[in-house]
Amino acid sequence: MKTVEQSLRDATEEFRSKGIDSPRLDAELLLGFLLKLDRVKLLVAAARTLSSDEESAFRALVGRRLQYEPVAYLTGEREFYGLSFLVDRRVLVPRPDSEILVETALRRTGRFPAPLRVLDLCTGSGCVAIAIAKTRRDALVSATDIDLGALDLATKNAERLEAKNVTFLQGDLFAAAPRGETFDLITANPPYIPNADREGLQPDVRDHEPAIALFSGDTGLEFYERIAKEARPYLRREGVIAVEVGMGQADAVEALFYSHGAHNIERTRDLQGIERVVSAQFAPQFAEAPRKA
Repeated sequence: MKTVEQSLRDATEEFRSKGIDSPRLDAELLLGFLLKLDRVKLLVAAARTLSSDEESAFRALVGRRLQYEPVAYLTGEREFYGLSFLVDRRVLVPRPDSEILVETALRRTGRFPAPLRVLDLCTGSGCVAIAIAKTRRDALVSATDIDLGALDLATKNAERLEAKNVTFLQGDLFAAAPRGETFDLITANPPYIPNADREGLQPDVRDHEPAIALFSGDTGLEFYERIAKEARPYLRREGVIAVEVGMGQADAVEALFYSHGAHNIERTRDLQGIERVVSAQFAPQFAEAPRKA
C-alpha cells in the first residue's frame, strides 16, 4: 500500500515521462479531487496510506491523464475568475487568458450606468458571461452558442453559481440575439485556430477539447470577420466590443475592426505579454440619444 506522498511521486514521474507540462501539480489536483482534500491538506496528509480502493481509483485517473485527457475533464471542474465552473468534453476548459477578456470588458464599461446590457457570443461553459454577471450585478447578460450541449452545461453553471441575470440562447453568433435589442457590451472568445495548425497543438487540446470551439477555418480570422461586419447594429452608442484573440492575431483583428468603422481600439496583453484582447467602439449606424455618463 502506498502513502499519499509515494502516490504523488510515482504519478509525477509518469506524467513527466509523457511530457506533461505540470506533472506534480496535476498529480496533486487529481489525488486531492479523489480524497476531497485541497492541496494544503493533501501535503499535510503526506504520510497517510491509501486504501486499495483509493489507490485503484487514483491509478485510473492517472491512466486517463497519461492519455492527455485534461485534468479539468477528469475532475469535472475548473476555477475561472474566482468561480468554480463545471466542465466536460462539450466545452473548452476555461483558461486564465480569458480572464483578461473579462477584465478588459469590465474596465471599459465601468462607468456605464445600470442596467449594463451585455451580449456574450460563443459562450461555451458560460464562464465569461457568468463572471461578468457575478461581478457587475446590475448587468443583464444574453449569452449565445450554436452548440446545445455547451448551452446545457452553461445553464447548469449559471444555476449553480446563482447567476440569475444571465439568459442563454441557441444560435450562430448574432442570429441568436434578441430581435431589435442593442447592447452596451459585446464579448466573444470565438474559434480562432487555423485548420492547418491542428497537428501542432498539444494533445490535451487537439484530441480532447471540442473542435467546434477551436478551429475557425483556413485563416483563423473567419469569426472575427463576421463579428466585425455584423456587430455595429447591435451596439448602443458608446458601446464596447471586446474579443479574445490568438497569438499574433491582434494586428489583423484590429485592421478588421477598423475597416468596419471601429474607433478607440485597444489591445490588452495577458500575463505572458501576449496581445490577448482587442476591444473597440463603433460609430453608430442609426440615430440614438447619447448615454449619460
